[in-house]
Amino acid sequence: MNVRRSAAVLAASAVLCVGAAPAALADTAPPASPSAPPVVPAGLYGKNDPTYDGVWRQSFALLAQHTVGVKPSVKAVVWLAAQQCDNGGFASFRPNAALACDAQTMYDTNATAAAVQAMQALGGQDPAVRKSVDWLKSVQNEDGGWSYVPGSPSDANSTAVVISALAVAGEKPAEVKSKAGKSAYDGLLPFQLGCTAEPAADRGAFAYQPADGKLVANADATAAAALAGLGKGAAVVPAAENTPAAPLACPAANAADPVAAAQGAAGYLAEALKKDGHLTAVTPGADQPTPDTGNTADAVLALAAAGHKESAAGALEWLKANSAEWAKGSPAALGTLVLAAHATGTDPKSFGGTDLVAALNATGPAPQGADTEATSVDSEKDKPSGGQNVWWIVGAGAAAGIGIGILLSGRRKKNQS
Repeated sequence: MNVRRSAAVLAASAVLCVGAAPAALADTAPPASPSAPPVVPAGLYGKNDPTYDGVWRQSFALLAQHTVGVKPSVKAVVWLAAQQCDNGGFASFRPNAALACDAQTMYDTNATAAAVQAMQALGGQDPAVRKSVDWLKSVQNEDGGWSYVPGSPSDANSTAVVISALAVAGEKPAEVKSKAGKSAYDGLLPFQLGCTAEPAADRGAFAYQPADGKLVANADATAAAALAGLGKGAAVVPAAENTPAAPLACPAANAADPVAAAQGAAGYLAEALKKDGHLTAVTPGADQPTPDTGNTADAVLALAAAGHKESAAGALEWLKANSAEWAKGSPAALGTLVLAAHATGTDPKSFGGTDLVAALNATGPAPQGADTEATSVDSEKDKPSGGQNVWWIVGAGAAAGIGIGILLSGRRKKNQS
Protein backbone atom coordinates (compact mmCIF):
# COMPACT_ATOMS: atom_id res chain seq x y z
CA MET A 1 0.00 0.00 0.00
CA ASN A 2 2.86 2.31 0.63
CA VAL A 3 3.98 1.53 -2.92
CA ARG A 4 0.60 2.75 -4.12
CA ARG A 5 1.77 6.18 -3.06
CA SER A 6 4.51 5.94 -5.69
CA ALA A 7 1.93 5.33 -8.40
CA ALA A 8 -0.16 8.17 -7.07
CA VAL A 9 2.78 10.54 -7.03
CA LEU A 10 3.54 9.65 -10.64
CA ALA A 11 -0.06 10.43 -11.53
CA ALA A 12 0.12 13.71 -9.68
CA SER A 13 3.38 14.58 -11.42
CA ALA A 14 1.70 14.04 -14.77
CA VAL A 15 -1.04 16.46 -13.77
CA LEU A 16 1.48 19.02 -12.62
CA CYS A 17 3.39 18.78 -15.86
CA VAL A 18 0.36 19.86 -17.88
CA GLY A 19 -0.14 23.12 -16.07
CA ALA A 20 -1.33 22.47 -12.55
CA ALA A 21 2.03 23.09 -10.88
CA PRO A 22 1.31 26.58 -9.48
CA ALA A 23 -1.93 25.45 -7.86
CA ALA A 24 -0.45 22.22 -6.56
CA LEU A 25 2.61 23.78 -5.03
CA ALA A 26 0.97 26.88 -3.59
CA ASP A 27 0.19 25.07 -0.33
CA THR A 28 3.74 23.78 0.11
CA ALA A 29 6.54 26.15 1.01
CA PRO A 30 9.69 25.56 -1.09
CA PRO A 31 12.85 24.51 0.73
CA ALA A 32 15.40 27.18 1.51
CA SER A 33 17.86 25.56 -0.89
CA PRO A 34 17.96 22.42 -3.05
CA SER A 35 19.97 20.64 -0.38
CA ALA A 36 17.95 21.79 2.62
CA PRO A 37 16.62 18.87 4.65
CA PRO A 38 12.82 18.60 4.87
CA VAL A 39 11.17 20.00 7.96
CA VAL A 40 9.32 17.08 9.56
CA PRO A 41 6.69 18.04 12.17
CA ALA A 42 7.16 16.63 15.66
CA GLY A 43 3.88 14.72 15.57
CA LEU A 44 4.54 13.02 12.23
CA TYR A 45 5.89 9.50 11.82
CA GLY A 46 9.02 9.08 9.72
CA LYS A 47 11.95 11.37 8.96
CA ASN A 48 11.78 11.53 5.17
CA ASP A 49 10.24 14.37 3.18
CA PRO A 50 6.47 14.17 3.83
CA THR A 51 5.41 16.29 0.85
CA TYR A 52 3.76 13.45 -1.04
CA ASP A 53 2.96 10.92 1.68
CA GLY A 54 2.65 12.67 5.04
CA VAL A 55 -1.03 11.91 5.62
CA TRP A 56 -0.79 8.47 4.02
CA ARG A 57 2.07 7.24 6.18
CA GLN A 58 0.60 8.79 9.33
CA SER A 59 -2.71 7.06 8.69
CA PHE A 60 -1.14 3.66 8.16
CA ALA A 61 1.09 4.04 11.21
CA LEU A 62 -1.89 4.91 13.41
CA LEU A 63 -4.07 2.20 11.87
CA ALA A 64 -1.40 -0.46 12.35
CA GLN A 65 -0.74 0.57 15.95
CA HIS A 66 -4.42 0.52 16.81
CA THR A 67 -4.92 -2.86 15.12
CA VAL A 68 -2.34 -4.52 17.35
CA GLY A 69 -3.49 -2.82 20.55
CA VAL A 70 -1.01 0.05 20.75
CA LYS A 71 -2.50 3.40 21.82
CA PRO A 72 -0.95 6.00 19.52
CA SER A 73 0.52 9.23 20.79
CA VAL A 74 -2.03 12.02 21.21
CA LYS A 75 0.40 14.30 19.42
CA ALA A 76 0.37 12.00 16.39
CA VAL A 77 -3.42 11.79 16.35
CA VAL A 78 -3.77 15.56 16.65
CA TRP A 79 -1.35 16.02 13.76
CA LEU A 80 -3.50 13.89 11.47
CA ALA A 81 -6.73 15.59 12.57
CA ALA A 82 -5.19 18.98 11.86
CA GLN A 83 -4.43 18.02 8.27
CA GLN A 84 -8.13 17.78 7.39
CA CYS A 85 -9.51 20.72 5.44
CA ASP A 86 -12.82 22.32 6.39
CA ASN A 87 -14.56 20.59 3.48
CA GLY A 88 -13.43 17.17 4.73
CA GLY A 89 -10.72 16.53 2.15
CA PHE A 90 -7.03 16.02 2.84
CA ALA A 91 -4.00 17.08 0.86
CA SER A 92 -1.00 14.77 0.78
CA PHE A 93 0.67 17.05 3.32
CA ARG A 94 0.10 20.58 4.58
CA PRO A 95 3.19 22.03 6.25
CA ASN A 96 1.16 24.74 8.00
CA ALA A 97 -2.19 23.41 9.12
CA ALA A 98 -3.05 26.79 10.67
CA LEU A 99 -3.61 28.11 7.13
CA ALA A 100 -7.03 27.32 5.74
CA CYS A 101 -7.31 25.18 2.62
CA ASP A 102 -8.36 27.13 -0.45
CA ALA A 103 -8.70 26.88 -4.22
CA GLN A 104 -4.95 26.36 -4.50
CA THR A 105 -4.90 23.27 -2.27
CA MET A 106 -4.06 20.07 -4.11
CA TYR A 107 -6.46 17.54 -2.65
CA ASP A 108 -5.53 13.86 -2.51
CA THR A 109 -8.24 11.18 -2.58
CA ASN A 110 -5.78 8.47 -1.51
CA ALA A 111 -4.66 10.43 1.56
CA THR A 112 -8.26 11.22 2.44
CA ALA A 113 -9.27 7.57 2.14
CA ALA A 114 -6.36 6.44 4.31
CA ALA A 115 -7.21 9.06 6.94
CA VAL A 116 -10.83 7.87 6.98
CA GLN A 117 -9.67 4.36 7.83
CA ALA A 118 -7.44 5.62 10.63
CA MET A 119 -10.04 7.98 12.09
CA GLN A 120 -12.76 5.35 11.94
CA ALA A 121 -10.55 2.80 13.68
CA LEU A 122 -9.48 5.13 16.47
CA GLY A 123 -13.06 6.20 17.06
CA GLY A 124 -14.70 9.23 18.61
CA GLN A 125 -14.40 11.37 15.49
CA ASP A 126 -17.58 10.61 13.61
CA PRO A 127 -18.12 14.18 12.34
CA ALA A 128 -14.64 14.27 10.80
CA VAL A 129 -15.14 10.87 9.18
CA ARG A 130 -18.50 11.97 7.79
CA LYS A 131 -17.03 15.14 6.34
CA SER A 132 -14.30 13.17 4.59
CA VAL A 133 -16.79 10.62 3.27
CA ASP A 134 -19.02 13.39 1.95
CA TRP A 135 -16.03 15.03 0.29
CA LEU A 136 -15.01 11.77 -1.38
CA LYS A 137 -18.53 11.37 -2.70
CA SER A 138 -18.44 14.93 -4.03
CA VAL A 139 -15.37 14.22 -6.19
CA GLN A 140 -16.59 10.92 -7.63
CA ASN A 141 -16.17 10.83 -11.41
CA GLU A 142 -19.13 10.28 -13.70
CA ASP A 143 -17.95 6.72 -14.46
CA GLY A 144 -18.27 5.94 -10.74
CA GLY A 145 -14.53 5.91 -10.03
CA TRP A 146 -11.97 8.23 -8.53
CA SER A 147 -8.61 9.66 -9.48
CA TYR A 148 -5.70 10.59 -7.24
CA VAL A 149 -6.21 14.27 -8.10
CA PRO A 150 -9.93 15.13 -8.33
CA GLY A 151 -10.95 15.97 -11.86
CA SER A 152 -8.54 13.57 -13.53
CA PRO A 153 -9.54 10.26 -15.19
CA SER A 154 -10.36 7.43 -12.81
CA ASP A 155 -7.73 4.84 -11.96
CA ALA A 156 -8.17 1.46 -10.31
CA ASN A 157 -5.85 2.19 -7.38
CA SER A 158 -7.57 5.37 -6.25
CA THR A 159 -11.03 3.93 -6.87
CA ALA A 160 -10.21 0.84 -4.82
CA VAL A 161 -8.68 2.79 -1.93
CA VAL A 162 -11.72 5.07 -1.76
CA ILE A 163 -14.13 2.11 -1.89
CA SER A 164 -12.30 0.48 1.03
CA ALA A 165 -12.57 3.70 3.02
CA LEU A 166 -16.27 4.04 2.24
CA ALA A 167 -16.90 0.45 3.32
CA VAL A 168 -14.96 0.91 6.56
CA ALA A 169 -17.00 4.04 7.29
CA GLY A 170 -20.23 2.08 6.96
CA GLU A 171 -21.19 3.05 3.42
CA LYS A 172 -22.43 0.60 0.78
CA PRO A 173 -20.16 1.22 -2.24
CA ALA A 174 -22.71 -0.25 -4.63
CA GLU A 175 -25.07 2.53 -3.56
CA VAL A 176 -22.54 5.36 -3.79
CA LYS A 177 -23.35 6.71 -7.22
CA SER A 178 -22.13 9.52 -9.43
CA LYS A 179 -24.35 12.16 -10.97
CA ALA A 180 -24.47 9.91 -14.03
CA GLY A 181 -25.88 7.06 -11.93
CA LYS A 182 -22.70 4.93 -11.93
CA SER A 183 -21.82 3.18 -8.68
CA ALA A 184 -18.39 2.95 -7.10
CA TYR A 185 -18.14 -0.66 -8.30
CA ASP A 186 -19.16 0.43 -11.80
CA GLY A 187 -16.05 2.59 -11.66
CA LEU A 188 -13.77 -0.24 -10.50
CA LEU A 189 -14.76 -3.46 -12.24
CA PRO A 190 -14.08 -2.31 -15.84
CA PHE A 191 -10.37 -2.24 -14.92
CA GLN A 192 -10.34 -6.03 -14.47
CA LEU A 193 -8.84 -8.24 -17.16
CA GLY A 194 -11.63 -10.70 -17.89
CA CYS A 195 -12.13 -14.11 -19.39
CA THR A 196 -10.92 -13.13 -22.87
CA ALA A 197 -7.69 -11.45 -21.75
CA GLU A 198 -4.39 -12.72 -23.10
CA PRO A 199 -2.19 -14.13 -21.79
CA ALA A 200 -4.62 -16.24 -19.82
CA ALA A 201 -2.41 -15.93 -16.73
CA ASP A 202 -3.41 -12.25 -16.49
CA ARG A 203 -7.11 -12.98 -16.18
CA GLY A 204 -8.47 -11.69 -12.90
CA ALA A 205 -5.82 -9.00 -12.56
CA PHE A 206 -6.67 -5.29 -12.53
CA ALA A 207 -4.98 -2.58 -14.58
CA TYR A 208 -4.06 0.82 -13.15
CA GLN A 209 -5.49 2.58 -16.22
CA PRO A 210 -5.80 1.52 -19.85
CA ALA A 211 -2.51 1.86 -21.77
CA ASP A 212 -3.16 2.67 -25.42
CA GLY A 213 -6.65 1.34 -24.95
CA LYS A 214 -5.45 -1.95 -23.48
CA LEU A 215 -5.66 -3.20 -19.92
CA VAL A 216 -2.29 -4.29 -18.54
CA ALA A 217 -2.08 -6.35 -15.34
CA ASN A 218 -0.87 -4.33 -12.35
CA ALA A 219 -0.22 -6.09 -9.05
CA ASP A 220 -0.68 -2.96 -6.95
CA ALA A 221 -4.07 -2.21 -8.49
CA THR A 222 -5.04 -5.88 -8.18
CA ALA A 223 -4.30 -6.10 -4.46
CA ALA A 224 -6.18 -2.86 -3.77
CA ALA A 225 -9.13 -3.99 -5.89
CA ALA A 226 -9.32 -7.31 -4.05
CA LEU A 227 -9.81 -5.52 -0.72
CA ALA A 228 -12.33 -3.13 -2.27
CA GLY A 229 -14.34 -5.89 -3.93
CA LEU A 230 -14.60 -7.65 -0.59
CA GLY A 231 -15.72 -4.42 1.07
CA LYS A 232 -12.74 -4.43 3.41
CA GLY A 233 -10.10 -1.99 4.51
CA ALA A 234 -6.44 -2.54 5.37
CA ALA A 235 -7.14 -3.62 8.96
CA VAL A 236 -8.17 -7.16 8.04
CA VAL A 237 -9.53 -9.36 10.80
CA PRO A 238 -7.87 -12.81 10.59
CA ALA A 239 -10.33 -15.18 8.95
CA ALA A 240 -11.08 -18.72 10.03
CA GLU A 241 -11.46 -19.65 6.38
CA ASN A 242 -8.28 -20.86 4.71
CA THR A 243 -8.72 -22.22 1.21
CA PRO A 244 -6.44 -22.08 -1.86
CA ALA A 245 -7.14 -19.14 -4.15
CA ALA A 246 -8.73 -20.08 -7.47
CA PRO A 247 -8.41 -18.46 -10.92
CA LEU A 248 -11.09 -16.09 -12.17
CA ALA A 249 -14.27 -18.08 -12.79
CA CYS A 250 -14.93 -18.26 -16.53
CA PRO A 251 -17.38 -17.82 -18.02
CA ALA A 252 -18.37 -15.32 -15.37
CA ALA A 253 -21.74 -15.98 -13.82
CA ASN A 254 -22.09 -12.30 -12.97
CA ALA A 255 -19.47 -9.92 -14.32
CA ALA A 256 -20.84 -7.17 -12.07
CA ASP A 257 -20.26 -9.10 -8.83
CA PRO A 258 -17.52 -7.31 -6.84
CA VAL A 259 -16.87 -10.29 -4.57
CA ALA A 260 -16.35 -12.62 -7.54
CA ALA A 261 -14.06 -10.00 -9.06
CA ALA A 262 -12.11 -9.82 -5.80
CA GLN A 263 -11.71 -13.59 -5.68
CA GLY A 264 -10.50 -13.54 -9.30
CA ALA A 265 -7.97 -10.89 -8.33
CA ALA A 266 -6.83 -13.06 -5.43
CA GLY A 267 -6.41 -15.99 -7.82
CA TYR A 268 -4.18 -13.90 -10.06
CA LEU A 269 -2.04 -12.78 -7.11
CA ALA A 270 -1.68 -16.31 -5.77
CA GLU A 271 -0.50 -17.58 -9.16
CA ALA A 272 1.90 -14.67 -9.60
CA LEU A 273 3.49 -15.42 -6.22
CA LYS A 274 4.14 -19.08 -6.98
CA LYS A 275 7.21 -18.59 -9.16
CA ASP A 276 9.55 -16.85 -6.70
CA GLY A 277 7.48 -16.44 -3.57
CA HIS A 278 7.29 -12.72 -4.24
CA LEU A 279 6.20 -10.24 -6.90
CA THR A 280 8.62 -8.42 -9.17
CA ALA A 281 8.71 -5.05 -10.90
CA VAL A 282 10.97 -3.19 -13.30
CA THR A 283 12.06 0.00 -11.57
CA PRO A 284 12.81 3.20 -13.50
CA GLY A 285 16.21 2.97 -15.16
CA ALA A 286 16.42 -0.80 -14.85
CA ASP A 287 16.05 -3.36 -17.61
CA GLN A 288 15.44 -6.39 -15.42
CA PRO A 289 12.72 -7.00 -12.84
CA THR A 290 13.63 -6.96 -9.17
CA PRO A 291 11.69 -8.14 -6.10
CA ASP A 292 8.76 -5.87 -5.31
CA THR A 293 8.51 -6.01 -1.54
CA GLY A 294 5.71 -3.49 -1.16
CA ASN A 295 3.35 -5.14 -3.58
CA THR A 296 4.21 -8.55 -2.15
CA ALA A 297 3.06 -7.31 1.26
CA ASP A 298 -0.10 -5.92 -0.33
CA ALA A 299 -0.74 -9.27 -2.01
CA VAL A 300 -0.40 -11.13 1.29
CA LEU A 301 -2.90 -8.75 2.88
CA ALA A 302 -5.35 -9.18 -0.02
CA LEU A 303 -5.08 -12.96 0.00
CA ALA A 304 -5.65 -13.09 3.75
CA ALA A 305 -8.69 -10.85 3.40
CA ALA A 306 -10.08 -13.21 0.74
CA GLY A 307 -9.67 -16.23 3.04
CA HIS A 308 -6.57 -17.66 1.33
CA LYS A 309 -3.82 -17.59 3.95
CA GLU A 310 -2.51 -20.85 2.51
CA SER A 311 -1.88 -19.13 -0.82
CA ALA A 312 -0.11 -16.29 0.98
CA ALA A 313 2.11 -18.50 3.16
CA GLY A 314 5.12 -18.61 0.84
CA ALA A 315 5.12 -14.86 0.28
CA LEU A 316 4.74 -14.27 4.01
CA GLU A 317 7.88 -16.32 4.67
CA TRP A 318 9.71 -14.42 1.94
CA LEU A 319 8.73 -11.13 3.58
CA LYS A 320 10.01 -12.34 6.93
CA ALA A 321 13.40 -13.01 5.37
CA ASN A 322 13.66 -10.06 3.01
CA SER A 323 11.64 -7.04 4.15
CA ALA A 324 13.76 -5.62 6.97
CA GLU A 325 15.95 -3.31 4.92
CA TRP A 326 13.06 -2.21 2.71
CA ALA A 327 10.90 -1.25 5.69
CA LYS A 328 13.63 0.28 7.84
CA GLY A 329 12.52 3.67 9.15
CA SER A 330 9.43 3.75 6.91
CA PRO A 331 6.13 4.12 8.81
CA ALA A 332 4.03 3.16 5.78
CA ALA A 333 6.11 0.07 5.02
CA LEU A 334 6.26 -1.04 8.64
CA GLY A 335 2.56 -0.34 9.07
CA THR A 336 1.73 -2.43 6.00
CA LEU A 337 3.83 -5.33 7.29
CA VAL A 338 2.16 -5.12 10.70
CA LEU A 339 -1.25 -5.24 9.03
CA ALA A 340 -0.20 -8.14 6.78
CA ALA A 341 1.12 -10.07 9.78
CA HIS A 342 -2.05 -9.39 11.75
CA ALA A 343 -4.27 -10.46 8.84
CA THR A 344 -2.51 -13.81 8.59
CA GLY A 345 -2.50 -14.48 12.33
CA THR A 346 1.27 -13.92 12.51
CA ASP A 347 2.92 -12.21 15.48
CA PRO A 348 4.18 -8.83 14.21
CA LYS A 349 6.50 -8.61 17.22
CA SER A 350 8.42 -11.63 15.96
CA PHE A 351 8.53 -11.25 12.20
CA GLY A 352 11.64 -12.87 10.80
CA GLY A 353 13.60 -11.73 13.81
CA THR A 354 12.17 -8.20 13.76
CA ASP A 355 9.74 -6.60 16.17
CA LEU A 356 7.69 -4.66 13.61
CA VAL A 357 5.62 -2.95 16.28
CA ALA A 358 8.65 -1.61 18.13
CA ALA A 359 10.22 -0.53 14.84
CA LEU A 360 7.03 1.30 13.86
CA ASN A 361 6.71 2.97 17.26
CA ALA A 362 10.29 4.20 16.95
CA THR A 363 9.49 6.19 13.79
CA GLY A 364 7.28 8.69 15.60
CA PRO A 365 6.10 10.06 18.93
CA ALA A 366 6.11 7.46 21.69
CA PRO A 367 2.76 5.69 22.14
CA GLN A 368 0.58 6.31 25.17
CA GLY A 369 1.96 4.55 28.19
CA ALA A 370 5.50 5.16 26.99
CA ASP A 371 5.47 8.95 27.45
CA THR A 372 3.88 11.70 29.52
CA GLU A 373 0.93 12.08 27.17
CA ALA A 374 -0.71 9.01 28.66
CA THR A 375 -1.41 10.86 31.90
CA SER A 376 -3.71 13.46 30.37
CA VAL A 377 -5.54 10.87 28.30
CA ASP A 378 -6.08 8.49 31.21
CA SER A 379 -7.88 11.25 33.09
CA GLU A 380 -10.55 11.24 30.40
CA LYS A 381 -11.41 7.56 30.72
CA ASP A 382 -14.60 8.17 32.64
CA LYS A 383 -16.06 10.28 29.83
CA PRO A 384 -18.63 8.72 27.43
CA SER A 385 -16.22 7.85 24.64
CA GLY A 386 -16.52 4.10 24.49
CA GLY A 387 -12.87 3.87 25.53
CA GLN A 388 -11.70 5.71 22.41
CA ASN A 389 -11.12 9.07 24.04
CA VAL A 390 -8.24 10.31 21.90
CA TRP A 391 -10.51 11.60 19.17
CA TRP A 392 -12.92 13.02 21.75
CA ILE A 393 -10.13 15.24 23.06
CA VAL A 394 -9.44 16.52 19.56
CA GLY A 395 -13.13 16.95 18.79
CA ALA A 396 -13.85 18.71 22.06
CA GLY A 397 -11.10 21.21 21.33
CA ALA A 398 -12.55 21.96 17.92
CA ALA A 399 -16.09 22.24 19.29
CA ALA A 400 -14.90 24.74 21.86
CA GLY A 401 -13.54 26.91 19.10
CA ILE A 402 -9.90 26.11 19.68
CA GLY A 403 -8.23 25.90 16.27
CA ILE A 404 -6.10 22.80 15.78
CA GLY A 405 -3.49 24.96 14.08
CA ILE A 406 -3.22 27.11 17.20
CA LEU A 407 -3.00 23.99 19.36
CA LEU A 408 -0.15 22.66 17.26
CA SER A 409 1.55 26.05 17.30
CA GLY A 410 1.36 26.06 21.07
CA ARG A 411 2.89 22.57 21.21
CA ARG A 412 5.74 23.72 18.99
CA LYS A 413 6.42 26.73 21.20
CA LYS A 414 6.55 24.51 24.27
CA ASN A 415 8.99 22.22 22.53
CA GLN A 416 11.20 25.16 21.61
CA SER A 417 11.27 26.68 25.08
